[in-house]
Amino acid sequence: MPTLSTGDIAPDFTLPDPDGTPVSLSSFRGQKVLLYAYPTASTAGCTTQACDFRDNMASLQSAGYQVLGLSPDTLEAQKRFRDEEHVPYPLLCDPSRDVLEAYGAWGEKQLYGKTVTGVIRSTFVIDEQGVIEQAMYNVKATGHVARLRKDLQLD
Repeated sequence: MPTLSTGDIAPDFTLPDPDGTPVSLSSFRGQKVLLYAYPTASTAGCTTQACDFRDNMASLQSAGYQVLGLSPDTLEAQKRFRDEEHVPYPLLCDPSRDVLEAYGAWGEKQLYGKTVTGVIRSTFVIDEQGVIEQAMYNVKATGHVARLRKDLQLD
């Protein structure tokens, strides 16, 4: 499975948010983006991670970052998740998994001791020109945003 590294151009995409509105990575040029891939809306780990980003939005935005969540969920599942958890940033729907694959966030992983194919929980820090500053794979849901804030020197 190909993965992204520092200095790579972030693959551009256009995906719908839960309301069906198209969101393109290229529309964020001139802004820094935190794109995180998660397996399934409304599950324990994904809820923890989404709420952690939500709870840190003020400081992330004041540092110039836009947050985007990405999963293979349907619009309906993402909408329910967004509304139940009051997620203030776009949750993007990639049921074809094309974008997840382009970012190296779809493939084989270990789950409870078994090898399965699915979303590899990942986060990508993308600069204002659309270049990958950091590509983090197999991140943990709990504590990830705190680690990210430390790596980005936001604390």
